[in-house]
Formats: sequence, structure tokens, C-alpha cells
Amino acid sequence: MTAPQPTHFAPDWPEPNPRFLRLELPPAPELPLRDVLNPRLAHWVEQAAEAKGAPADYIFSALLAVAGSIIGNSRWVSPWSGWQEPPIMWVALIGLPSSGKSPALDAVLSPLRKAERARRGEAETSMAEWTEKAEVAKLMESTWKEAAKAAIKAGETPPERPKGCDIGPAPHIPRLAVSDATIERLTEILARQPRGILQVRDELAGWLENMARYSSGSDRPFWLEAYGGRGFSVERMGRPPLTIDRLTIGAVGGIQPDRLKSLLFKSDDDGLLARFIPIWPEPAPLRRPRAWADEALIDQAVERLLSLDLVTDEHDESRPLVLPFADDACDLLEEFRQAVRGWEADSEGLMLSFIGKLPGLAVRLSLVLGYLDFAAGEADEPARITASEFGRGAHLVEAYILPMAQRAYSEAATPKIDRAARRLVSILREQGWHTFSTRQVMRLNRPELGNKEVLDPALAALEDGECIRQVIAPPSPQGGRPQRHYTVNPAVHENQP
Repeated sequence: MTAPQPTHFAPDWPEPNPRFLRLELPPAPELPLRDVLNPRLAHWVEQAAEAKGAPADYIFSALLAVAGSIIGNSRWVSPWSGWQEPPIMWVALIGLPSSGKSPALDAVLSPLRKAERARRGEAETSMAEWTEKAEVAKLMESTWKEAAKAAIKAGETPPERPKGCDIGPAPHIPRLAVSDATIERLTEILARQPRGILQVRDELAGWLENMARYSSGSDRPFWLEAYGGRGFSVERMGRPPLTIDRLTIGAVGGIQPDRLKSLLFKSDDDGLLARFIPIWPEPAPLRRPRAWADEALIDQAVERLLSLDLVTDEHDESRPLVLPFADDACDLLEEFRQAVRGWEADSEGLMLSFIGKLPGLAVRLSLVLGYLDFAAGEADEPARITASEFGRGAHLVEAYILPMAQRAYSEAATPKIDRAARRLVSILREQGWHTFSTRQVMRLNRPELGNKEVLDPALAALEDGECIRQVIAPPSPQGGRPQRHYTVNPAVHENQP
């Protein structure tokens, strides 16, 4: 039933409040790839994106996560005394199943796994040799014990334990990336591999939702520490506790928009989700690939980063080499922090939590981008972070990462009444309604506006925002409760994005 036309239209409509006319999902920002990444790797990213049929955004952000995890505890960065950051990045690739997330991840993970296979092959050879020695040592240990027992029984001095019984711990089989490992398993790896590791999840949602799956406690504190490279101890049943001096784990994986939305609305704001860089580009156009990425270049880049070693201090303990900021980089960082303070003033909820971490993220990016120059053979290893390196990191944050987060968090960052009002505006545009009744809206049976408790505040907000006005309608011939009728500001339809 079409809503009755109002008896008159107001000719003096003011401009409607623009906050109700915005798209619910802001557009994806353009990736400033060649502004922030050296030319050789930028070209590789573009070619890999075409070869995989994926947005370059996915390739580039996965490269950041992988590079940061490889650098790991070998190099950290310190803008000034009391502030240190590891190069760890957590990246969430957002998109539908057909958006190319997995092929994009493969482009960067394949070289990492290739490097891991080579190292595992060497370690497995050593493990086979160690296993043979362990069998002999076991026999020697058993023989010695029997001889010692017999000597003690005979009142004689027991023989000394043979040196061959001590062959040392088993060789470590290196792991550069894991897909699904428990906290105990990760700490066991990191206890032998102080450099760090990368956690890869094809689907992040399940991992994030299962953070509290153990009855004995939550995984969330572990991962909150893992992002910051802080120390962590794990108690183990029947075995000594494991203590990791620098728990440093990168993370990358994909997530679908609907799953992200459900996470945003039910996640505790403890900062865990806000540590992820959300990457939600527009889909890549469908076309036949005509370029193939330079595998030799990316293999070389991975190997150069893996050549970085931890340093040994005066106590013979391994630690990161910490790069300082140059004075001009410190000046830029101060300007950036002031800009962040302004962004915080206009934000709330999860978006506010994300923005609060941007100075640290920009500092991490400056380190990773500088070492990607080194990895590609475009520069020597950095001795400090200069204004050029920090400037690129800050530009990437301001021009790309911040608007990408605003796109990803848009619904969670919008008050509930505003979300309902925007959805109602979308319905008015979709149906082409210039007048409408509440009954018409309810008959559409939209879950987001399906009851009076949600619809009434949305109508009131749009009235206050001069998007609609209630009009007097003639009584229904059938009697009953009168309907509410509204006329729509013509600008609602004219100013469509």
C-alpha cells in the first residue's frame, strides 16, 4: 500500500545533516605503494598482485608482517630512552572468499617456507646424527648404572660416569611460520628460537573467537604480550616452567567482513583487536595475468633478513640490536604524536583504541621499511632511523592505515542510533520513497529496523537532522491506530554518493 501524499510539502528544506547521508562503508583508500616502499620491491608487489589476481594491498601488508617476523628480535627500534618497539606487525586481510586473500598470502609465505625448508633440512640431518649418538649414550648410561650398582653392592668404588653419556640437547628444528599451535608449543619453539616466529591463520575469526577456549585461563594475555615482545612464563604440568625473555610473534591472516563485524561488536576492548592492521581494499579486477613476480628478488630479500643475528651482551646473553632515532626523525615523531592526539579527540570505542597505538605502529613501520630497503639491496643496513624512514612510516599510517581502519571499524565506531538512521536513509533511497509510513518500513522486515524500539529513535534522529518531517495524513477508512507518515527532504535523494 502506497503511503498517502501529504497535504503539502515544505518548500524551505534546509540542508540535511551530512552524517546521516554518508555511506555505511567508507571507500577504501589508495595504497601509496611507491611512496613508502623501495622501487624494486614495489615493482615486485605489483607483479605479484597481478600474477595472483589479488589487490596489491594484500601483498604489501603481508610482506610487512612477514618481514617484521623475520627481523624479530634481531633488531628493535628506540625513538628515545624508555621507549622500545619490536618490528612485529599483526595484519588482518579483510574480504570475501573470492577476494584473493589466500593467493596473496601465498606470494609472500612461499619464499618464507622455502627458506624454512632449507634450514629444516640441515637441522634434520643434525637430528639424525644426534639420535644415533643418543641411542649409544643410552646404552652407555644403562651399562654404567649396572656397573655402579654392582660396585656399590660389592663395597667397591663405583666407576665414573662416561663422558659419552652427555651429548647435549637435541638440535632445534627451526620454524619460521606456524599455522595452529598452542601457547605451550609456541613457547617451546621460542625457548630454542629467540628470534621469534610468525603465526599464520587462513581464517583469523576462529582464532580470535577461541582466545578463551581453555578452562584454566585465557590466551588473550599471552597474545597481548606477544605483540609487545615482553617477557612471558608458562607453567607446565609435571615439567619446569618455560620463561621467554622476549615473546615476539607476528601474525597475519584473512577474515570475512561479516565475521569481522560480529567480532567488533562482541570483542572486549582490551586492545587485542586494535593491534591488527585492517586491510580491506576494493576487489582486484578479473583479468588474465600477464606478469610474474621475480622469485629471485623475494628469495634474496628473505635470506638477507634472515642473515641478521641477535647480538651478545657482556653477560653472554642474546638480545636485539636497538636502533636509535636520529634527531630529525624525533622531531617528525613529535609532530605525528600531536596529530594523533587530534584524531583521538574525534574518536571513541575501538577506533580510539586503534588510534592510540598509531605512534608505536609508525615507529615499527619505520624500522621494517628501512630494513626492506636493505633486504632488496637498495641500501646498506641502517645504523639509525632517519627522518626519511620515519616519514614513510608516518605517511603510510596517515594516508592509508588510518582511513583503512575507519573503513573496517565504521559500523562499530558509529553510535547505534546513527547506524539505524543511516540504514533507514539507505531504505528510502533503495525504495525511491519521497513519502513513507512507519508501516511500510516495518513490512520490509529488515532485521536492523524490525522493531519499534529501534525504528523510533532512528526516525527521531532523522527528524532532528532535517532529513525527514512528519506530516499530517488523513485517518484510515478502516479506523484503528493511525499510521505515522513522513515526507523526505529532496536532498536525501539528490546527494547520493
